[in-house]
Parts: sequence; C-alpha cells; structure tokens
Amino acid sequence: MTLRAKAVLCVFAAVALATTQARAQYYGTRSDEHYVRQMPEQASNVGIDEHLLARLPLDAAFRDHTGRTVHLRDYFTGNRPVILNLAYHSCPQLCSMVLNATLRSLKEVAWTVGDEFEVVTLSIDPTDTPAIAATKRTDVLQRYGRAPAARGWHFLVGEQSQIDLVTRAVGFRSWYDPAQRQYSHPAAIILVTRDGRVARYLYGIEYAPQDVRFGLLEASEGRSISTVDRVLMFCYHFDPSDSKYVLMASRIMTLGGALTLLAVSSMLFFYFRRERGRKGIHQVNGPTLGPTG
Repeated sequence: MTLRAKAVLCVFAAVALATTQARAQYYGTRSDEHYVRQMPEQASNVGIDEHLLARLPLDAAFRDHTGRTVHLRDYFTGNRPVILNLAYHSCPQLCSMVLNATLRSLKEVAWTVGDEFEVVTLSIDPTDTPAIAATKRTDVLQRYGRAPAARGWHFLVGEQSQIDLVTRAVGFRSWYDPAQRQYSHPAAIILVTRDGRVARYLYGIEYAPQDVRFGLLEASEGRSISTVDRVLMFCYHFDPSDSKYVLMASRIMTLGGALTLLAVSSMLFFYFRRERGRKGIHQVNGPTLGPTG
C-alpha cells in the first residue's frame, strides 16, 4: 500500500475514532438517606503536580513478586516505553478501578505488554508484600491473556523511602487515612519514555485505548513507529484541559492539502511520462511514406 493510500485511510480512521472523557475522582461518605460528596480536610493535598520530562529515580530499589531485589532501571533499558501505575495492592476500591481500566484499555491496544512496552505497577503502601503482589499479578495476567505480558508486566513493593523517591519525581501526592486504613490518592497512569523520563499523564478511571496508544507512541519517541502511526500522530494533539488526544483541524487541512498536491503531482508525472513515451516511439519509427509510382 502506498504512503498516499495509508495516509488517506489513517485520516478516515482517525475521524472515526471516538474518545472517552475520563471521569474525575471524588470522595464520598454514606448517610442513611443519600451520599454526601465531601473531601476530608486532611486529603486536600491529594493530587498530581505534572513533572513532564522529569527523570525517574532509576536507582530506587524494590522487590518484585518473587521477593527478588530489583531497581527501577531494570525496566528502562532503552528499548521500550513504560506505563507506570501507582497504587497499592490491598486497595479495596479506587486502585482496582484504575488497574481494571488500564487492563481493559490495554486489551484493545494493538501493542502487547512485553513486546512493544512495559508496565510497572508500584505499590505506594510499604506494608504490601511480594506475596500480595504475586497474587495480584497472577490475576491481571490471566485476564490480560497475552503470553508476552509475563515478562513485561511488573508488580513491585518497597520501603517508604524508595516509594517517596518515585512519587516525588512524578508529582504524585497521596494521603493515608489511619481511621479507614486506606490511602486517598489520584487516579492516573503515567507514560514514561524508554530512558525513564515522564512523557504524559492520563487521568480518571477510564482510559480510551486511542489515548493510551498515542501516549505510548509519544513515549516511544519515534522508535519502531509505522507510517500509519506517524500520520495519526501528526493529526492528533494532546489537549491538557481535557487530558486526552484530539484531532487538530489545522493539521487535517495541512494533510489534506499535502495529499491533494501529491495526487496532482502524480497525475502530471504519469501524463508527461506517457507523452514522452509516445514521442520516443514516433522518432524511432520515423515518418510513414506513401507508395512510389
């Protein structure tokens, strides 16, 4: 398929893709008659300060699901981008919702965990153990259903000092409620480049597969991107106000103009080539002579 044909198909495909608005998290308490939305004063500091292009502390040490000591740099080898998911494995609600949303989205993305990118699910709870991480990992891998994920989806636990190194680097602010024995924390996934720099934040408890795909393409920094993906990335732009990728009308017009110019140039090229061929045949054969008397 020619570049022109791919570009045309990509534009139509891009227009047809729908994006999903991520829903914001809120804190609620139940009364006898209704839910009352309110945020505890102590939780007012919960949120994310975006640190785009910030480098992760790659020397931070953790334990994986087998209990083996690992470093964050083990997952940033310069080959693949990484999705960083900060949660805690005993979380009864929001963490499971974020992890489930990530899982649903990744199942609809053509790229596969372990082949084109990695996922690091890091617990923010220092009391989580490798055994708990192993149980969560087994469940997630079974539901994902792609064999390469066994080598590409990592569940880590660690000490508070090491966890703090990562959360500070990415601007992730949480709060532990001792009364509820739960963490209040933002709902988001973080896309990180191959060498460990923050590329993009996606918020909410739903992640449109399109946004995850574009975020991974952006984090991959052009490595192993097809022509189709390059055209799509040209047409889309990340809108910070909506935290999603949106079509850019000006870029669509630019692409349309380029395709039109390419089509006209191709027609002229084939026309002049055909005319030159006809003249060449006429010169070789020479003029046609009539019969002599």
